[in-house]
Amino acid sequence: MMDGENLTVLSGFILLGFSDAPELQTTMFTIFLSLYVLMVLGNLMMILLINADPQLHTPMYFFLTHLSFIDFCLSSAIGPKALETFLLGRSHISFLGCFAQIYFFLALIICECFLLGVMAYDRYAAVCKPLLYATTMSRARCYGMMVLVYTTGFLTSLVHTVLAGRLSFCRARMINHFFCELPTLLQLSCSDTRANQILQVSSAGLNTVGSVLIILVSYVYILCTILQIPLARRRLKAFSTCASHLAAITIFYAPGMLAYVQPRKACSRDQAKLVSACYTVLTPTLNPLIYSLRNKEVKGALRRLWVQKLFGTLEVMKEHALAVIIGLLTDKEITQQQLQLILIVA
Repeated sequence: MMDGENLTVLSGFILLGFSDAPELQTTMFTIFLSLYVLMVLGNLMMILLINADPQLHTPMYFFLTHLSFIDFCLSSAIGPKALETFLLGRSHISFLGCFAQIYFFLALIICECFLLGVMAYDRYAAVCKPLLYATTMSRARCYGMMVLVYTTGFLTSLVHTVLAGRLSFCRARMINHFFCELPTLLQLSCSDTRANQILQVSSAGLNTVGSVLIILVSYVYILCTILQIPLARRRLKAFSTCASHLAAITIFYAPGMLAYVQPRKACSRDQAKLVSACYTVLTPTLNPLIYSLRNKEVKGALRRLWVQKLFGTLEVMKEHALAVIIGLLTDKEITQQQLQLILIVA
């Protein structure tokens, strides 16, 4: 490589955030920090709660655990550096750090895309084939599906990242975004990016269409099955098992479509950044709220956990009190009146 051909390897990039609208920087920092804290608490709570409660050890909650894990990792790959950018107005990111951000962001987005499709298939099996549900969604099949989801996401992202890493970035080092997003990075390259752009469009199309087809086919069968149920109460109960998943699909795909499907020239850069903020921190924050507030089983698990903790605390206090009482009873200097008081308390 000639001297000066690719200065980015040495100097890295500068993330500008909302530097062209500095009045938004402080506001975005406050909102982003609040959402990030809520995201961490919500998703960790879901993971710990599902693993702690045996009644939630079902395929639906197995996939929900992975959704919370992916959301946590997705926001954590973007959040800390974005907060630094909003706080300082701009921030430096190394060449390797930028491409690591691209790799994990793309991998986790693709994983979540296909995981939502797998969760739709799970709802199809539960509603349309309830008697065969345990066989259809066996433990081995659930693990196999998740291996396929993660393999697809991380291998696809690896192709994008390796192909982008072969580009040269000669002059401009300013990324007009709050994180290293692949389309924005390609605009800085002085190499031919046609292969990258073709791969980006085809991959986004295949991933989105593949996942959406699974979701649409699953819910067409679910809707047909629900409409055949004679009682309205049973129809509502069957549909309610899918409501949380439908809400998760909506908040995931709506901003994603706005960010990637519409032409880049159709909206301003700040609008594109706001849309990116939605699917990097807002969606991961809302998912645990949707599945906890609208789900009776999760609410029941939370109540059982609180009761278990409460009784555990009371048992510890009781054991401590008994130990104190035994210690006092063995004290020869204790008076008869004190003994009667201790026995009453015990």
